[in-house]
Amino acid sequence: MGQSLGRHALIIEDEALISIELEALLSELGFETFDWAVSPHQALNCAKGHRPDLITADLRIIDGTGLEAVQSIVAELGKIPVVYVTANSDMLNVHRALVVVAKPIMPLELAAACHRVCLQANA
Repeated sequence: MGQSLGRHALIIEDEALISIELEALLSELGFETFDWAVSPHQALNCAKGHRPDLITADLRIIDGTGLEAVQSIVAELGKIPVVYVTANSDMLNVHRALVVVAKPIMPLELAAACHRVCLQANA
């Protein structure tokens, strides 16, 4: 999957080992730079500092949710492709339009989700 999807990804995740795993998997997809955020406030600051080409967001994070983080980023910067990576995917059932990858992360599932949201953003 060497095709480049974009250059910069924002990983919204409060577990360091999962952030490291996501960065490694996204690197294989062609992403070159990364920011990590553990809270909605930090995520917004990271996105404003370097607009991401893709956001991955856990649902439960420090001081809020990944949904809140993404909503604040989109309100400030406009649409950005998002993949939610969470062990709490059952909590997102009411948001059927969201692209969700369950933990533990399956690399091919993450790659397919990233390709899908990036292609939708470019359509």
